[in-house]
Amino acid sequence: MKIAEQVTFAAGKLNRDAESRADPERLETLTQSAQLLPVWRGKILMRPEAEGWDLGYLTHDTLPADFADAPRVYLGLQDGVPLFALDVSRWEPEDDLPDPTQFVDRSIQSHPDLPSDIGFSELRATMAGLTPDEAEVAATARSILEWHRIHGFCANCGKKTHVAMAGWQRNCDACGRSHFPRTDPVVIMLITHGNSVLVGRGVGWPDDMYSLLAGFLEPGETIEAATRREVFEEAGVRVGPVGYLASQPWPYPSSLMVGTWGQATSTEIKIDPAELADATWITREDMLDIFAGRNPAIKPARKGAIAHFLMQNWLADRLD
Repeated sequence: MKIAEQVTFAAGKLNRDAESRADPERLETLTQSAQLLPVWRGKILMRPEAEGWDLGYLTHDTLPADFADAPRVYLGLQDGVPLFALDVSRWEPEDDLPDPTQFVDRSIQSHPDLPSDIGFSELRATMAGLTPDEAEVAATARSILEWHRIHGFCANCGKKTHVAMAGWQRNCDACGRSHFPRTDPVVIMLITHGNSVLVGRGVGWPDDMYSLLAGFLEPGETIEAATRREVFEEAGVRVGPVGYLASQPWPYPSSLMVGTWGQATSTEIKIDPAELADATWITREDMLDIFAGRNPAIKPARKGAIAHFLMQNWLADRLD
């Protein structure tokens, strides 16, 4: 797609400045003028701005005292300004705790030493309100800090690892292995047949939430083969020709959503109940009603997600 890089999180403008990661003196200099982005248990510090959101960058002068020793990762340069992500997950807020029963966490945690209009917000609920550049930074910060959270021990020998390369590497002193951030590729498929598109509702999703089918690539598998396999496994639909459309970094925890377009060669649906609660074909006309909010039974895919982006552009005939 000519407009593929307009999808949320895909700005690609952050200068990751990899050459500075191994230079302690350079990093110390960058730290002095840095913008600091705290992340609390996967939630990003933000403030509302007009109809959207701004990232809640802090400086050393505005950083609360109990955030001062938080682990940090050098994200890179944006317009020449150094950016660091801080993992402040050890902080315990006094109220407004997340509700684990909510499908999307809309609670906001506010630190008493920060302005009242700034707080930690769930990225899935706010991503569409960020600028492209800020969305890229937020996704990068969330992904890399989550990698550190779940990769504290060596996958080779089981011993504890330590952070290196400004947060972009973990080393094991016991066996000498180095470990690097991983990204898991996922195919998300716009499967069409004539004038209709295939959508599904995942197990445990709200009754009105439908989206495109998706699944992880397996070792030794191409994007095209994964598209055909996942659609058949989940919905029993056979797929013929497959093409690439767009990709989206997805920081939950750290995937790359590879958007494909497949032409179905069969239409009968047989769902895998372990994967889907429902699947159905929706015509272009009915999907237009869904996007316009005229169908109370089905909501469009979440704005900001690549599923929304792909379906919106399918409706507008902009998949070239």
